[in-house]
Amino acid sequence: MSGFLEELLGEKLVTGGGEEVDVHSLGARGISLLGLYFGCSLSAPCAQLSGSLAAFYGRLRGDAAAGPGAGAGAGAGAGPGPGPGAVAAAEPEPRRRLEIVFVSSDQDQRQWQDFVRDMPWLALPYKEKHRKVSGAGLVGGRGAAWALRPRVGGSGVLAGAAAGALRALPVVPVSVPVLCLEFPWGPKPFREVIAGPLLRNNGQSLESSSLEGSHVGVYFSAHWCPPCRSLTRVLVESYRKIKEAGQKFEIIFVSADRSEDSFKQYFSEMPWLAVPYTDEARRSRLNRLYGIQGIPTLIVLDPQGEVITRQGRVEVLNDEDCREFPWHPKPVLELSDSNAVQLNEGPCLVLFVDSEDDGESEAAKQLIQPIAEKIIAKYKAKEEEAPLLFFVAGEDDMTDSLRDYTNLPEAAPLLTILDMSARAKYVMDVEEITPAIVEAFVNDFLAEKLKPEPI
Repeated sequence: MSGFLEELLGEKLVTGGGEEVDVHSLGARGISLLGLYFGCSLSAPCAQLSGSLAAFYGRLRGDAAAGPGAGAGAGAGAGPGPGPGAVAAAEPEPRRRLEIVFVSSDQDQRQWQDFVRDMPWLALPYKEKHRKVSGAGLVGGRGAAWALRPRVGGSGVLAGAAAGALRALPVVPVSVPVLCLEFPWGPKPFREVIAGPLLRNNGQSLESSSLEGSHVGVYFSAHWCPPCRSLTRVLVESYRKIKEAGQKFEIIFVSADRSEDSFKQYFSEMPWLAVPYTDEARRSRLNRLYGIQGIPTLIVLDPQGEVITRQGRVEVLNDEDCREFPWHPKPVLELSDSNAVQLNEGPCLVLFVDSEDDGESEAAKQLIQPIAEKIIAKYKAKEEEAPLLFFVAGEDDMTDSLRDYTNLPEAAPLLTILDMSARAKYVMDVEEITPAIVEAFVNDFLAEKLKPEPI
């Protein structure tokens, strides 16, 4: 296992206090589970996750291991053996043999040092931050600012992805002991996670088996959230139109309300089903299954329980007549107010064009689409999310705001890749954009041959 980890992480890691730790020593300490925590000091969600993660880490490994720098030596078998007459420490349970390694996207070493200083786990050295950890096939998602990816394998080699459970904490408060009991959060199918009774707002109870053969929308929402209430009003109409069209479709409300009374008041407005408010564990598991970062979120599933789109909110708002239901993702999107939130999900290729020419935006989409489809198909074959989203941006207030925020020139066409979570941009300003230029730009980015500029 140590050879695999050295190939993945290099020879050395560091503690919050700056001490070096040999990667090959992790196996000797009994570490059999590794969490890769991708983050950035400038990200508010990362700061929030770090606090929750520290509580989890201390609980799972024992509170004594939770102090700063403890990650360096707090593993099974760490430290000298017992002296004469001493009682040997009990062998830790296998699920407690965890270490976390922080992988930073910080562009400033001082900011990195300040962020790492209070972490009780290990970190990839700043000089190694561009190491291709994702290239080892371990990280499939593109949520680099927030993704916690514990990997579990039967032979000690870590394999397979589990969504970051602690990302659910800001939305659905769940105690750390509950999270620890379910660690290491192996991926489970939707039908297993949703299993159990579901409610209608008239008090009727149905079994989750009633969802078989239907498309399902998993709706994470709360009454205290104004955008949620606005979306719910639109979603009620969309739900009605889809059902009237004869489509087999059901929505499951997963509440993030702060009290059962609030849940009941909000649910009374909804014609669909809900997970019982009292079933905190099931609500938490659904949040973890889909890595919910905020609300409202609508995940649309096919009848087999596989995700069609995580952007149900955007689709509902853009398709009021539901003509494109069940909203299979488009390879290339035209940037708008409603889908701009997706720019925060990870690296995005954005081609800025002069939309005063009526055919320019459509021509740009046609130029990018074969390349986007090729990338999506390549990663789908590996059961991974594509590492890029693809957009065409015309000339409007949204585009102007984006150019101002990222300090981009006013040129058009302008080919860019924007990584908001890493606060980095990659720009190609050429007079003519061709498929060959776009493909080379994308390939160089994926091969990490491009030099980022700060946003």
